[in-house]
Order: sequence, then structure tokens, then C-alpha cells
Amino acid sequence: MTEQPDDRDDGTDPNHIQREDYARSAADIERQRSIFDQSARARLLPNAADLARRQAIMRSAKWMLPLLALILLGSIAAWPAVQRAVIMHTGTMAQMSHVRVKSGSMLNPTYRGLDDHNRPYMITADEARQVSSERIDLSNPAADTLMDNGNWMYVTARDGVYIQHAQILDLAHDVTLYRNDGTLMLSPSANMDMRHNIVVSDDWIHAEGPIGQIDVQGGMLDTRGGVMLFRGPGRMILNAAERSN
Repeated sequence: MTEQPDDRDDGTDPNHIQREDYARSAADIERQRSIFDQSARARLLPNAADLARRQAIMRSAKWMLPLLALILLGSIAAWPAVQRAVIMHTGTMAQMSHVRVKSGSMLNPTYRGLDDHNRPYMITADEARQVSSERIDLSNPAADTLMDNGNWMYVTARDGVYIQHAQILDLAHDVTLYRNDGTLMLSPSANMDMRHNIVVSDDWIHAEGPIGQIDVQGGMLDTRGGVMLFRGPGRMILNAAERSN
């Protein structure tokens, strides 16, 4: 005989399996519902100090953000000028690295100026000694001047004295003058008026150039007017082309 299942009067379905972990009491259900009930959560409202701090932050932001934008735009606009200043500063420092001061004198100085026709000239030396507010003694000076029509003249010597405000350069010992037209002049001493581009020598002069050669006891060279005056006695040897003319 087959056994029949017992009739149960406990009200449960015999085909339904009840898990023990799902069995909750009414108190547990109420507690869990209260956790998820949004209306039961208390919302924290800011106090007066918090509101004042937030308002101060908002007011500061209204000023700071436009100010930062202006600073950014200004830096973009000023960057080319800053870059040029940096490049100029780098070039100046590179030049200053070649200039040294020693015992009240300056090594490798450079003096620049303009003549009365606004043509530039430059005087350099191995060493300069400031004797007074006007006088500067130079070792191995060299003067580079620009003449009319883009011509130039270069003069060197072993010793020299530069009078700044008068723009006079006195040269001594192995004075050599060279022009870009091929003219070469040698003399023991010479005076250069840098303002008027005039060279004068009271010693003997030996000159060579496209015209020929000349040896005289002194002379003057006016580079502006292209005039050369010599003091005798002297000797001149002209080139064949000049003699034929």
C-alpha cells in the first residue's frame, strides 16, 4: 500500500519550501523599511556661517576669474616683447663675458659713436685705462669708420689715447691705415678726428694704393671730401696706368 501524505492544518503549502533566512519578524521589516524611507532621513541645513562663507567664495570667484583671464591675455600679448628682451639680455651677457675688469682697467673695451653726419664709428682695444674723465689710454687700439658712398676705413696702432667728448684719437707706434679702395698708409703716429673723419700725421708717411706709392714727411687725409695733402720733401711713384692718363 502506498502511504498517503498527512493532512496538515498549520496553513502552509506542502509544495512551498520556506527558507529560514527569509523568515523576518515584523520589527525587522519595519526597521529595514525605515532605512530606505527617504522621508524619514533628516536633511542637514547650512547655518549662517556656512552661508556667509559660500557667499564670500562666490563673490571672490566673480572677480578672480575675469582677472585671471585678463592676466592670461596680457601675457599672450606681451610674450613677443618678453622674448625680445630675453634675446637682447642673452646677447648682452655674451658680450659682457668677453669684457673683464682688472686693476682699474677694462679689457676688450668697445666705444661707439657718430660723426657730424651721423655715420657710425667704433673704437676697440685690448685694454683701456681711464686716466681722467676725458682721457682713456688704449693698448692696441683699432678704429673702424664708415665714409661716404658706403666706403670704410680701418686704422690700427700699438698705443693710443682717446679723448671722449672731443672725439679725438691719438695713435702712436706702427700706425696702419687701410681703406676698402686698396689704399694702405703707414706712419709712426697719427691723430684722428672721429667727428669730422680727418687723419693728420706730422711724421713720415708711406702710402700705397691704386695710384702708386708715395713717401712724404707728413700729410692730411680728409675722408669726407676725398682730399689728401702731403708735406715734403717726398717721393711719388705713379703706376703705369696713371702715367698714361
